[in-house]
Amino acid sequence: MGEGEGDRASMLITLANLKEHPESVPINMLVKIKGTPFDNNQDLDPIDFIKTIAVARIMMPASYIRLSAGREQMNEQTQALCYLAGANSIFYGDKLLTTSNPNLDEDLKLLEKLGIEIEGKTCEGKNIAA
Repeated sequence: MGEGEGDRASMLITLANLKEHPESVPINMLVKIKGTPFDNNQDLDPIDFIKTIAVARIMMPASYIRLSAGREQMNEQTQALCYLAGANSIFYGDKLLTTSNPNLDEDLKLLEKLGIEIEGKTCEGKNIAA
């Protein structure tokens, strides 16, 4: 939402220094919605986003690093690199709070293509852990 690399690093440091690491660390790519204050924000470079995933994985090895909002705007290669960098969970379903998600069948095909086995699938929390 306009934060810089230092802001992202600071948030990860804060989370990693909690007494217990969070069970879930959702990492979102901003979804620009026309007419909102963030509509004109500069896009985050996908490589910087992937680096954030990797750093979160290293700093919080037991946490579910959840690839969250913005996946619908990511190409298959960016999502694949996020998984390889350490994302091990996604939210699925038609919609997050305010934005749509990729189709579940597309998610499952990508996970299969990458050889990622599903650990658990829940409907209540609408997440898949791999």
